[in-house]
Amino acid sequence: MRKAVGGMMALVLVGCSKPADKPADTTMGEAPAMEETAAGPSLADMAGTWNVSSKVEGSDQGVTYDMVTTADRTGWSIKFPDREPIPVRVVAVEGDSVMAEAGPFESALRKGVQVSTRVVARMQDGKLVGTTRARYDVSGPDTVAVLRFEGTRAP
Repeated sequence: MRKAVGGMMALVLVGCSKPADKPADTTMGEAPAMEETAAGPSLADMAGTWNVSSKVEGSDQGVTYDMVTTADRTGWSIKFPDREPIPVRVVAVEGDSVMAEAGPFESALRKGVQVSTRVVARMQDGKLVGTTRARYDVSGPDTVAVLRFEGTRAP
C-alpha cells in the first residue's frame, strides 16, 4: 500500500510541476526556400499531331488513330480513320502527365456501342505514351477495357 501511495504522490508532483522553459528561438531571418522540383513537360511540348497505336491489355485487339494536341487545354481531338474528329477535354495537368476525357462516342473496337474514355498521357523518349480506360455503355461483364498506347509525331 505504501508503494501505491508513494507512486500516486510522485504522479501528482509531476503533474503539478511547472513546464520546462522553452528554448529561445535562435533562427534569424526567413526560412530557406524549399527546393523546387523540375517541372514535367508542358502542354506546348506535347502540341502537335500524333499517330497513335493503342492495344487492349492482354489482347491482340487494337486500333490506330490520330490525336491532335495543342499548347493549351482547348482544341484537343482524336480522329479514327473515315470518321469525324472527336473532341477531347483536358481535365488535369499534373507533374509529367495530362489527364483527358472523350465521349460518349461510337467505339472503334465495338461497332454500334457507345464508349467514354479517360486518358493519362505523358512524353517518354519523344513519344506520347499512356493508358486509356474505356467505359462501354453496355450491361453485364466487359463494361471496362484498359488500353496502352504509343504515339509518334506525324510528319
